[in-house]
Amino acid sequence: MLTTRRTFLGALAAAAGSVRAEDCAPKAVRTKGTRVWLDLDQSDLDDAYDQSVYAPNSRQIGARNATNSELARQRLGPPRRVAYGPSEIEKLDIYLARAANAPINVFIHGGAWLGRTARDFGYPAEMFVGAGAHFVVPDFVKVTDAGGSLFPMVEQVRRAVAWTYRNAASFGGDASRLYVSGRSSGSHLGGVVAITDWKKDHGLPPDTVKGYVLSSGMYDLRAPRLSKRGNYVKFSDEMEQELSPQRHLDKIVAPIVLLYGSLETPEFKRQTREFAEALKKAGKPVKLVYAEGYNHYEIAETIANPYGFVGREILEQMRLRPA
Repeated sequence: MLTTRRTFLGALAAAAGSVRAEDCAPKAVRTKGTRVWLDLDQSDLDDAYDQSVYAPNSRQIGARNATNSELARQRLGPPRRVAYGPSEIEKLDIYLARAANAPINVFIHGGAWLGRTARDFGYPAEMFVGAGAHFVVPDFVKVTDAGGSLFPMVEQVRRAVAWTYRNAASFGGDASRLYVSGRSSGSHLGGVVAITDWKKDHGLPPDTVKGYVLSSGMYDLRAPRLSKRGNYVKFSDEMEQELSPQRHLDKIVAPIVLLYGSLETPEFKRQTREFAEALKKAGKPVKLVYAEGYNHYEIAETIANPYGFVGREILEQMRLRPA
């Protein structure tokens, strides 16, 4: 097939006019409906809270993470499984560091508030253990098993963090160096942990958690409430208000690092940027990290890499060095 000069020049012009990944989004030819949130109609908004629309390789990455989690357990040995509460789901996995009195990172997993378990997130453990930190991953109830309410999930996660602080010495941990990380809906939960009144509600120091690294999260629940996630989360005005970290900036006392990928959905990018800006305006210590070329699931993999976007930020915040 012959390439004409016009075709060649047209291709060059198209390449020159390409946009950053930050500005890319799935394109579909359809008639736009009534706006329900910002400039998004219902279909746009639903897609913006459905990761599969923007990350078509999610299944492959999920399978890879499962394999890597099993390999991590083979090399490190099984985690210590401990109950932090009375119900069957209220248990956590502790991947133990080799050194005594080691710092601790509590990782809050994602899954659209619907699923996944601590076992699915063993793959980052080697990075933490290698750097000299305990890696703690709690399980907690699914929103569909809690009657559509996020409150039981939030309280379980808070209690898991409180248990870890109180019982750190029992597994060789240093309670004074306790940090929290999270991703996706786990970052939302991490944000809610950050607004916890530890002294009033748990009898613990206000600075129980020394810092947070949250990637690809949601920090105000108004838009998720309007999206199709409202089909399985029974949002109420109280839930939206109380569990939107961005509305309680005065309660945040620890530094927060926020990360997002250029190939995230437009809402997950907006949520992260606006939370970072709100924290900055409130005079809170915050760092915003933009990961060019990463979608929602790809950036999650970097938590296992001490030189990846998330892994690097966690180790830097915890003042640890890679193994």
